Amino acid sequence: MVSARDGWPGSAGDGDRFEVTVSPGPEPGIVVVAVVGELDHDTAEPLRVALDEGIAAGARRVLVDCSALLFCDSTGLNVLLRARLAAKETGARVELAALRPQVARMLAITGAGAVFPRYASIGDAVEAPEREPGRE
Repeated sequence: MVSARDGWPGSAGDGDRFEVTVSPGPEPGIVVVAVVGELDHDTAEPLRVALDEGIAAGARRVLVDCSALLFCDSTGLNVLLRARLAAKETGARVELAALRPQVARMLAITGAGAVFPRYASIGDAVEAPEREPGRE
């Protein structure tokens, strides 16, 4: 498991909690990347690194657990979109689970929601039949 924290009280951040955790999924070939807090210009780098590591590790599915993701700006969205393209090149997929309403709305407004498989929970994502990369 890999964990990165930014913005903890006493750090250079503004005091808001942000954390990214990477762990093996419940099945082989799955990596779960859990995001906690607000994803923006100041906190996007740990997520980029975590997604890159999951893809480089050979995962065929990188599930992003958004259940504790409170906010995502355009920088965070770009990190997700770039990871999606990098995963597609390796035959893998980046999938989103447990979106909070404000993050789901941002994806809908930008049209980015159409390119990511989305699930109500990590459990639903794991149970869903695998789709071919590129067939969103």
